[in-house]
Amino acid sequence: MNDFVPTKVFLTKGVGRHKYQLKSFEEALRKAGVAQQNLVQVSSILPPRCRIVSRENGLSRLNPGQISYCVIARADTNEHGRLVASSVGVAVPADKSRWGYLSEVHGHGMNSQQAGDMAEDLAAGMLGTTLGMEIDPDKAWSEKEQAYKSSGLFIRTTNATQTAKGQEGLWTTTVAIAMFLFD
Repeated sequence: MNDFVPTKVFLTKGVGRHKYQLKSFEEALRKAGVAQQNLVQVSSILPPRCRIVSRENGLSRLNPGQISYCVIARADTNEHGRLVASSVGVAVPADKSRWGYLSEVHGHGMNSQQAGDMAEDLAAGMLGTTLGMEIDPDKAWSEKEQAYKSSGLFIRTTNATQTAKGQEGLWTTTVAIAMFLFD
């Protein structure tokens, strides 16, 4: 049986604006560099041995019309001045034979730092519990991050985050995406 397991992943993000919501979403995908893909949304597992590659490297491997698997966060608003945020968080285990986690955050009223911290916190929390770590969920992300890193069970956490404020008469859409690639 041929396993259908991604070997690489890259992070990308974008913001779009248009009078129609669907076109705003398409513009955000265009800014992210993936508007020409047929996106299939998947859940939150980072496969074992899946390498994070640069956005540029990842985009160069895509072909127009290709079916592409991704974890995507999306937020939309048509309210002037309303802040929207999309973030994808990544938690990578130190043991390459184990899986990691991806998380999606989509919301309103969060700045880039808040959304990115929440996305990393969620991904790290999911990975931590699979590794047997129970960390107080009420602690600040900076405290939990130190505990995860000092455990030696994590290599790193990271995120891709896009925020934007709504504009009068337009839809505003933010996306943050983890795109999977296959060798």
